[in-house]
Amino acid sequence: MSIGNSPDDHFFDDNSPQDERPSVEDDQPSVGRVLQQARIAAGLTVDDVSNATRVRIAIVHAIEQDDFGPCGGDVYARGHIRTLARAVEIDPAPLLARYDADHGGRPAPTPAAPMFEAERIRPERRGPNWTAAMVAAIVAVIGFVGFTLFSGDDGDGRTTQVAEGSTPTAGKPDRTKPAAEPDAPKTDPSDSAIAAAPQDKVTVQVSAPDGRSWISAKDHNGRLLFDGLLEQGDSKTFQDKEKIDLVLGDAGAIQLYVNGKKIDDEFQSGQVERLTYTKGDPEVG
Repeated sequence: MSIGNSPDDHFFDDNSPQDERPSVEDDQPSVGRVLQQARIAAGLTVDDVSNATRVRIAIVHAIEQDDFGPCGGDVYARGHIRTLARAVEIDPAPLLARYDADHGGRPAPTPAAPMFEAERIRPERRGPNWTAAMVAAIVAVIGFVGFTLFSGDDGDGRTTQVAEGSTPTAGKPDRTKPAAEPDAPKTDPSDSAIAAAPQDKVTVQVSAPDGRSWISAKDHNGRLLFDGLLEQGDSKTFQDKEKIDLVLGDAGAIQLYVNGKKIDDEFQSGQVERLTYTKGDPEVG
């Protein structure tokens, strides 16, 4: 038995055409560079792409710099690449293939519920029964007027701000606060906002009882009502005559009330949710 290089080893070490073959992929632009060039060629800004795809501006910037860390994993990164490619009207397939080649191949499919939940939008509800809606609206107006007459500010002076949509309602006249009864229990501001939700609008209250989360809210015209961080214990209420679009950065820390009813979706901690609510939500039954 001889010890040393075999003829096969000698062939691959010295004469292999693979060693002399030039790299083709190294000459190709990166995934982020292709997306950036396509966006510029389409005459779009990063803000335009973010508004069209609902992918956060910071993530769009990161992907164009080939930094996929903020995406939160390969599945999310592939989904964002596909979404951005379609927004700038290029074929996402070559970009996904290049990404898979650079990051160890395509990830195995997950049998559980879809992971790219950021793209999920609630379906539009069926049209309301106008007769029943009119009766409910009259009852709601009477109840709202009675509530306004007989309720005042909370004992600690806090009030709940309601962000109105594109058609604001007329200001209500000031009412004289009646004398409070001794030892009367305090009313939670969130409960007051929910009880006063008019039936001819969609009212969405977002609170963060267990943590903090970035949230964004828009009215039916796409006008931004709020975009910022909701600290633990804070709450925001939004109203519009047709619909409210929400983006929750950490849905697991958020509690939602829509049109006076609690939403019991089991959101996971750290999960991004995009939600749309209308006057008919939540659907009865």
